[in-house]
Amino acid sequence: MLENRIKFRHLQCFIEVARQHSVSRAADVLALTQPAVSKKLKELEEMLEVQLLDRSKKGVVLTQFGEVFLKYAGASVSALREGTDSLVQAQMKGNMRISVGVLPTVATSVLPEAVARFRQAGMDATLNLVDGPNTLLLGQLRVGELDLVVGRLAEPELMTGLSFQHLYSERITLVVRPRHPLLGQAPFDIQQIRHFNVLFPTRESIIAQAAERFLIAQGVGMLPDRIETISVSFGKEYIRQTDAIWIISRGVVAREIFDGELVELPLDTKETLGPVGLTTRADTIPSPAVQLFMNAVRDAAIRVRDRVGD
Repeated sequence: MLENRIKFRHLQCFIEVARQHSVSRAADVLALTQPAVSKKLKELEEMLEVQLLDRSKKGVVLTQFGEVFLKYAGASVSALREGTDSLVQAQMKGNMRISVGVLPTVATSVLPEAVARFRQAGMDATLNLVDGPNTLLLGQLRVGELDLVVGRLAEPELMTGLSFQHLYSERITLVVRPRHPLLGQAPFDIQQIRHFNVLFPTRESIIAQAAERFLIAQGVGMLPDRIETISVSFGKEYIRQTDAIWIISRGVVAREIFDGELVELPLDTKETLGPVGLTTRADTIPSPAVQLFMNAVRDAAIRVRDRVGD
């Protein structure tokens, strides 16, 4: 592709010649020989298949094509310099701090590997990982207390002024301990869950509405005996010790399911699939450190997609 053949030195020589109106003066500024600058200009014109500069005894002036290309060449070089400068400044700040809101769906499946990858990149920054209900985290993000929120996409009314980048999709699941009484049923009758204690997401949780819709669609309706919680540590331990049923995002318990510590009830919950990704403020550009962390999350997410049901 053409853009892969054009190098920074081509743009640098072209911009400086246009600024100096002279190949020789541009060569002096760039600490290059005049033939070297002329060669880069010739290569650039051959790649673009247009004449960018008119050369005469009076000096060098831009052609119409040259004037158009100069705007984009200048913007490209400026953006590259700004990006380089911002990374250098970021590395110089030893007390840099990144605050990330973490929803339960990614706390165990994506974040550990993402944090490890970020640290390997050598960025000198302190990570502040904050958990809590989605409404709280998005509120903190909106006012600048958080730089980023990682987790499931919120309802549209909560996304005003925010931007979302999709990583993968995951579904809700219903899990129990091994040898739970419901696991012996054949065929499985979802109505039987009404006879057990159920751990259900709180109203502030992103998946609460999806879970309610799923139960209504299955004809279950309101559960008579349920505990509302977003505590992952409590949920995992309570399910191990009792015959309770846990309605939760699959990413939260994917490892326990894989290891056989928890078992999914045989239900098709594909209709509860929802996007998981990165939420940032729409009116700001993330700092280089935050962008590096976002890249680490993207890389980690690739490895967990199959586990969480994408």
